Amino acid sequence: MFSGGEGSWADDPRADGWWGDEPPFHMPVFVLTHHARETATMQGGTTFSFVTDGIEAALEQARAAAGDKDVAVAGGASVAQQYLRAGLLDELQIHVVPVLLGDGVRLFDHLGTGQVELEATRVIESHAVTHLRYRVVK
Repeated sequence: MFSGGEGSWADDPRADGWWGDEPPFHMPVFVLTHHARETATMQGGTTFSFVTDGIEAALEQARAAAGDKDVAVAGGASVAQQYLRAGLLDELQIHVVPVLLGDGVRLFDHLGTGQVELEATRVIESHAVTHLRYRVVK
């Protein structure tokens, strides 16, 4: 979600993110990566901290920064799979847009041997997008 690139930051054409100088978050963001780098402080109060020691470390840092507020995990299927496998998600939101982009990672593959049970809590649909919200049953 930060740049969409793979590999080292030196090889990434969007190494400064694709949000521009003032990203829309206005809060701390913790980016899961295999490539270390210094925290990037942007206009409007967004800071991007790059976490290389796993999903638990990223979640711990995000919880500390959030205080008593909720923490949102955003990203692609691989990130969602890791958090679902670890039992660290309370809720899952999926936004479905009817555009075929080619290939990708299937959201509910590679979840391990444990069963993940989801309970639908909200569906909002339109001609352009469908928003789905599920509670992760523990």
